Amino acid sequence: MNTQIKICGLSDIASIEAAARAGADYIGLVHFEKSPRHVSLEQAAELRKAASESLKTVLLLVNADPKTTGHAINTVRPDVIQFHGSETPEWVKLVRDQGRIEVWKALGVKDKPTLAKSARFAGATDRLLFDAPAKKLPGGTGTAFDWSLLAGHDHQIPWGLAGGLDPENVAEAIQITGTRLVDVSSGVESAPGIKDVDRIAAFCQAVREFDKRQSS
Repeated sequence: MNTQIKICGLSDIASIEAAARAGADYIGLVHFEKSPRHVSLEQAAELRKAASESLKTVLLLVNADPKTTGHAINTVRPDVIQFHGSETPEWVKLVRDQGRIEVWKALGVKDKPTLAKSARFAGATDRLLFDAPAKKLPGGTGTAFDWSLLAGHDHQIPWGLAGGLDPENVAEAIQITGTRLVDVSSGVESAPGIKDVDRIAAFCQAVREFDKRQSS
């Protein structure tokens, strides 16, 4: 089975088209004003419409209040909502159930105990994204965590890997963790918030080449 690929933090049609050409499965649109990858809900809606049918759209929110969350879902109509703040399992489950939408939750991984706490999201989220711990921004920092923490972990929830991935290290990350979904943002940029179409292609190629080696 191919490893799924999410290219996050896209803000223009050219990078979305590059993700589609390279064979990505998901694109991520960030609605968080402090992020260099922020897009308004109106921009996100236009980008979602422009995306190829081969791509699923993930809208990223950070500690959004109920009104903002509902407005975001209705305006953008994404395939997935990704929460990347301090959202509780109860809130995540409420959005998933009432919004009738697939929901992902990103979690920063510091050590084995924090990884173990991820089990509290069982039954609340459709997927966890394990990321580096938050710094000034909740994601997109280009920082990786200790991937060996995930090796052999008894996962109770479908999951993916984020944080510090790039074309040069993604194969190693998949090998160590066994992830079936990789999520990249700053690792395919030429500057914060500026996607590099060649690095998008290189990232996807590295993942697909890893998959081929594993299946041969």
